[in-house]
Amino acid sequence: MKTRLTFFFLVLFSISSYSQNVPGIIPERVQKLDQMLDKAIAEGEVPGLVAMVMKDGKLVYHSAKGMADVANGRAMKKDDIFRIASQTKAITSTAVMILWEEGKFRLDDPISKYIPEFKNPQVLAGFRYSDTTFYTKPSSKEITIRHLLTHTSGLGYGMIDGDERMRMIYQKAGITDLFTTENISIEESVKKLAKLPLHHEPGSKYTYSEGLDVLGYFIEVVSGMPFDQFLKERIFDPLGMNDTRFYLSDAQAPRLVTVQTYRDGKWGPYPVTFYDPEYPRKGAKRFFSGGAGLSSTTADYARFLQMYLNGGELEGMRILSPQTIQTMMKNQVGDLMNGDKYYGLAFGVVTDQGVATGGLGSKGTFDWGGYFNTQYFADPELNMIGLIFKQTSGSGNGDQTGWKFRQMVFTLVD
Repeated sequence: MKTRLTFFFLVLFSISSYSQNVPGIIPERVQKLDQMLDKAIAEGEVPGLVAMVMKDGKLVYHSAKGMADVANGRAMKKDDIFRIASQTKAITSTAVMILWEEGKFRLDDPISKYIPEFKNPQVLAGFRYSDTTFYTKPSSKEITIRHLLTHTSGLGYGMIDGDERMRMIYQKAGITDLFTTENISIEESVKKLAKLPLHHEPGSKYTYSEGLDVLGYFIEVVSGMPFDQFLKERIFDPLGMNDTRFYLSDAQAPRLVTVQTYRDGKWGPYPVTFYDPEYPRKGAKRFFSGGAGLSSTTADYARFLQMYLNGGELEGMRILSPQTIQTMMKNQVGDLMNGDKYYGLAFGVVTDQGVATGGLGSKGTFDWGGYFNTQYFADPELNMIGLIFKQTSGSGNGDQTGWKFRQMVFTLVD
């Protein structure tokens, strides 16, 4: 009872704004969406969240609910900053395609042309658990840039890999996964990674991987600029994404939401494990993870998604051409990823089957999410964007806000 009363109190910390005047939106249904999120906070599904809905480039709904830090009593605010983890991947892919448009490379170029350490890749053929030694066989194919963009390279993902053998191999090799406070560069990590075996031959399977981290270093090689600087100059500054960074300034740091976990019937800060959750505002601040390192706000990420819905431009600033975006949204993995979505060059994309499943949006809706419980989607047919950012890790407390939010967003349209 005490926990339930505590979270009913937290609902008081709710700052919502929504328009009654966006054409095609039913105000009463926006209110129902708001009430659903209030209830989730009241019942302790999540400690806090920021949710946002855009239609035709206009704000439909923007709300901050609950607590950004339960232990310290800090209420969530709409401009709070979240670790977006794998939502970084679409931004890195966009940077890759900016350089592709400039004729710097072809998508089916081998990555070894630019990072020679990847020449002559090897595939894992055997593993000895007693001492983590392994043997390999030569791959018949080189890893290409397209493979890296589409998670078909055969690379693994270390600590979060689905194959225990690969987790052990990566850990022994000292591969930096996801994010770190340690004093290491992406060049150093990627060159270590290049020496390790692949899950499978490139192009033969879809295996979620560190391919976008490799491409972060590839961007440095091709552009001649540090990866973080390239993103700032070519994407963040033009789009006005002033709160999207690998590491936060002293002014931004207080707005970073605490990573929280549910233990012993209450929400509290997530401890240091194989990473330090404080990485965006402490440590060496040298590792620019192209697959998982960025932090951002709902408003910033909405601008990024709106650029895609607009065919590559936002408020007169063109990032990509419409033709490039058409290519990026096509099925790039064939039948390697069947079901509700296929994978393009930056996003998961809803299929006819996904439309039939229901609650995912129109065919062509593109989406992804992040390790710390952040989700987004953008529907080109409806010109509609939804974002729901939370900041939790661990088993949680029965959070169902992700699917409910998405399903209800698509009922707002008249």
